[in-house]
Amino acid sequence: MKNSVRDAWADGQTAINAWLNIGHPFSAEVLAAQDFTSLTIDCQHGPSDYSNVLPMVQAMTHSGKTLMARVPWCDPTWIMKFLDAGAAGIICPMINTPEEAAEFVSYLRYPPLGQRSWGPTRATFAYGGYDKDTANSSVIAFAMIETGTALSNLDAIAATAHLDALYVGPSDLSLGMSNGTLKPGLDREEPEVIAAIKQICEAAHDNGKRAALHCATPDYAARAVEWGYDMVTLATDSVILATGATAAINSFRAKTDKAAATAADTPTASDLY
Repeated sequence: MKNSVRDAWADGQTAINAWLNIGHPFSAEVLAAQDFTSLTIDCQHGPSDYSNVLPMVQAMTHSGKTLMARVPWCDPTWIMKFLDAGAAGIICPMINTPEEAAEFVSYLRYPPLGQRSWGPTRATFAYGGYDKDTANSSVIAFAMIETGTALSNLDAIAATAHLDALYVGPSDLSLGMSNGTLKPGLDREEPEVIAAIKQICEAAHDNGKRAALHCATPDYAARAVEWGYDMVTLATDSVILATGATAAINSFRAKTDKAAATAADTPTASDLY
């Protein structure tokens, strides 16, 4: 069961993740054809549920990329069904204590490492040689650190057995650590938030884990790599669509407005005679 994120990490490379909000197989397939390491379907804040996830994973399987999902909550129903559909990584929001982290991890691992129920209905066909031991060692468990409580329990969460990585959600982290005085948003510049982002990365590495950061721009993602982050989420499908459309129409209007202004300033034959 190949996992391109684990392969990138083994080679000392940063994994580049794409975020899928749109919830359609075709847009997912288009992004999977690009040079990302992994793609994550957002089932927490995005519109996708299992009926979307299954055809999206099917559309992306042959890309060779690691296909992941952010689940709505730490719920075994979502986690196990997405894994059975062929997800090779799960990002779980709002992990605040080591007990919650251990519970989350247990849903991703077959016994004796966890309590995942056997039934990889589609995963068996999607991945050759699928078995419980291979799945246990391949599937990636990301615990999201995004509250003040999680920060206070950071080292204990990071020490959780069989947890692979900490994933930073900057919007909720900013809200949580400031008790709501900071506005939500990505690519934070507040010194205290940057310090927390760096602290999370250090805690992950100190405990033999990886660290991932959700970014809005390539420039900020590059800074995250400098801070030591092992995975950066670099692009969101809905944002790419909106910014691409805006850039195209603004460019068109600038060119046509300029052409119209130039035509208005050009003397005609009647002006010359």
